[in-house]
Amino acid sequence: MTFVYSFDHKHKQPPMSLKDLLGGKGANLAEMTSVLDLPVPPGFTISTEACRAYMEGGWPKGLDDEIAKHRKKLEKAMGKRLGDRSDPLLVSVRSGAKFSMPGMMDTVLNLGLTDESVAGLAKQTGDERFAYDSYRRFIQMFGKIVLGVPAEHFEELFEGAKKLSAARSDSDIDAEVLRMVVRGFKAIVEEHTGSPFPQDPEAQLRQAIEAVFRSWNSPRAIAYRTREKLPHDLGTAVNVQAMVFGNKGDDSGTGVGFTRDPSTGAQGAYGDFLINAQGEDVVAGIRATQPLSDLKVHFPKIYKQLMGIFARLEHHYRDMLDTEFTIEQGKLWMLQTRVGKRTGVAALRMAVEMTRDRKLKVSRAEAVSRITADHLDSVLHPQFADGARTVLTTGLPASPGAAVGRAYFTADGAAEAAQRGEQVVLVRSETSPEDIHGMAAAEGILTARGGLVSHAAVVARGWGKPAVCGAEAVRISGASFSVGDVTVHEGDVVSLDGSTGQVVLGAVPLQVGSVPKEFDTILSWADEIRAGHLAVRANADTGTDAKRARAFGAEGIGLCRTEHMFLGEDRLPVVREMILAATPEAEEAALEKLRVVQKADFLEVLEAMDGLPVTIRLLDPPLHEFLPDIEELVVKQATTGLTPAEEELLAAARSWDEVNPMLGTRGVRLGVVKPGLYAMQVQALLEAAAERAEAKGHPVVEIMIPLTIGREELALARGWVEAAVAEAGVDTGRRRLEVTIGTMIETPRAALRADEIAEEADFFSFGTNDLTQMTLGFSRDDVEGRIMGPYLEQGLLARNPFETVDANGVGELVRLAVERGRATKPGLKLGVCGEHGGDPESISLFYDAGLDYVSCSPYRVPIARLAAAQAVLGADKGTTAGDTR
Repeated sequence: MTFVYSFDHKHKQPPMSLKDLLGGKGANLAEMTSVLDLPVPPGFTISTEACRAYMEGGWPKGLDDEIAKHRKKLEKAMGKRLGDRSDPLLVSVRSGAKFSMPGMMDTVLNLGLTDESVAGLAKQTGDERFAYDSYRRFIQMFGKIVLGVPAEHFEELFEGAKKLSAARSDSDIDAEVLRMVVRGFKAIVEEHTGSPFPQDPEAQLRQAIEAVFRSWNSPRAIAYRTREKLPHDLGTAVNVQAMVFGNKGDDSGTGVGFTRDPSTGAQGAYGDFLINAQGEDVVAGIRATQPLSDLKVHFPKIYKQLMGIFARLEHHYRDMLDTEFTIEQGKLWMLQTRVGKRTGVAALRMAVEMTRDRKLKVSRAEAVSRITADHLDSVLHPQFADGARTVLTTGLPASPGAAVGRAYFTADGAAEAAQRGEQVVLVRSETSPEDIHGMAAAEGILTARGGLVSHAAVVARGWGKPAVCGAEAVRISGASFSVGDVTVHEGDVVSLDGSTGQVVLGAVPLQVGSVPKEFDTILSWADEIRAGHLAVRANADTGTDAKRARAFGAEGIGLCRTEHMFLGEDRLPVVREMILAATPEAEEAALEKLRVVQKADFLEVLEAMDGLPVTIRLLDPPLHEFLPDIEELVVKQATTGLTPAEEELLAAARSWDEVNPMLGTRGVRLGVVKPGLYAMQVQALLEAAAERAEAKGHPVVEIMIPLTIGREELALARGWVEAAVAEAGVDTGRRRLEVTIGTMIETPRAALRADEIAEEADFFSFGTNDLTQMTLGFSRDDVEGRIMGPYLEQGLLARNPFETVDANGVGELVRLAVERGRATKPGLKLGVCGEHGGDPESISLFYDAGLDYVSCSPYRVPIARLAAAQAVLGADKGTTAGDTR
């Protein structure tokens, strides 16, 4: 097996399609080198197969020989040798996984410098300061990443050196002080590792490659993959590339550029650059960057060359590209390119505009496939509501949307606060990959340093989180920050507007953001693709929710939870009256009161969804949920005493209390115990439907019996419903009203007996929330706290099964139930109404299983419409639907 490939290797297919083997970075470097013939520093890629072999059994046999062979080829191409004392070759060692994971894994620059070769570099360049600056950077990076020396030890010494030389910036430190810094850094390494800093370049290279392999399973990388739902077994490639230097003087520089604006989608180059700097300086936020447009002033010829390369890249990849470049003493080098991450607004605009660009020839189907759930989420994010507010400071608008939360100053503090249920804003001088778990937990991110392509900005944009970066007036000290004479302490509430860069002390009211015109264009194309394949409904319990769902494009209601109608202040006392009824007459009187209010609720929902199917689920939860908490009543009884009414409620709560209520008296079992309850609900629903029909509306009613586990149970419940229908005078032949009766498949037994249950059902709706917890044996109310994190981190589960359907458990049950149900009744309508109905990966599985519709919350309807179209496109291509990374 071959583990190592040079950038100019002649592959049998375009390198850009070999991301599984070469990783994203390696594939694109090979594409730029061997296909586009761009100025790329030579190098080689150690494949993902080598990383996987390393993770399985340690350093792969034969890898050393392959690396040595390609190192010699690189030395020949550059006319230099690694570690040479007179003219040394220096290389970078960078990670590069199949899917972009910005900043999550490790990079080592300037590798090959030693006590001897640094002198050769100084002589060869005629710049001693440059040579020792490169050496101190290498020791610091190698020490931290490869040897595990805490970064703060290097930073403290370097800050002391800056003060000693009265330097305003890093570039002001002279060569003599840098020599002292190098000696100090080597002493730090020896103190922490017990060994001198390694002076063998070949050993440095192997150690650095191994460190990159190890970084695949670093906590921050695992957390990122878990958040992004990426597999943990892919491994990373490693790219070894000849170094070029942007810090060789004022005729050198480095930058990051996009072929279009990643925030707005506007055409025209966008990015940042620095003169006399290395690439890490741009993204680290250490120095204030200049906009890419200023490059035209300082380097006009190179700017023209770069713009030409941008045009070629965009035409070749047919998408917006993110690039890294370096100018070394007047020569332009391209260090990396990849399809650029973008905001939702930019993604929508670019997708639509690129279909109109004759050079790019992007189809509507391709445009739809390029939009992700996060893109749509971000344009639906809240914004600051109109009104006066006092702005504390303004930073860079790094990622759009608004956030309100309590300020926390460490990633751990933010994550812990979020676990307590607090809304959090993470405040940092600048973020690093170690902060990833805190960033994931935060509503928004505020940094005092960093530009529009800093770590915080890139990650926040990718996740659709609001972020304000480079707020230079923010001075952070421990667990507080100050702006002028205003101090904000940990736990104080702040508000961020990532679209304007505003930071406000206190909570600003938010409003739902306005969506760009391209939003509707993309979704209309998605609807055309999925038409006749997979419908999208909404879970809505009120007329207001139903109207909102329809406005978002819902094609009906897949789940109306009638129990939510019982929780209003005017309804709950009546429900309790029904529960407490001591005689049939008292119960009947309470049910009659509920019928009146239920009818009004149903009428609102049917009116909002006129002409579209509305699935009404009869009461599902156990009755104890409508009663006060036993513990609270007992405490009150022991302290201040209870009123006679409260004593009665306590007795009822104890009577209905169950050890495991989720498996107790709920769903259809409740109808068995209190048959009058379901009869009342059906009567109220049919009266509302009849009233809509009389008003020349078109109600389409589907009545769903929850939690049935067998044919006999559903037959009994169907009998109640049909009796109520007959009593209401509604013809089930649908000459006047459309009424169908079905059930929720939410237990493994129901899925296994679907063929028998189908005999009594007009439709199935899969309740994947309960089906998941009953199949996997996880309590959905308790699993997140202790179990899910370790299970995902250790690869015991590939996905959180309460977010994405467990394909090998619940997914198999769904497929089996579909197959068996339709074998009995070919015309059986099939849908899903759990939380998974709005998850793109789950939607792909549901489409493959043969479902007719998915149902989700109103705000997820646009995402479900998009994901349904991507599922259809993925099935047509024989690929995983929605995989548009």
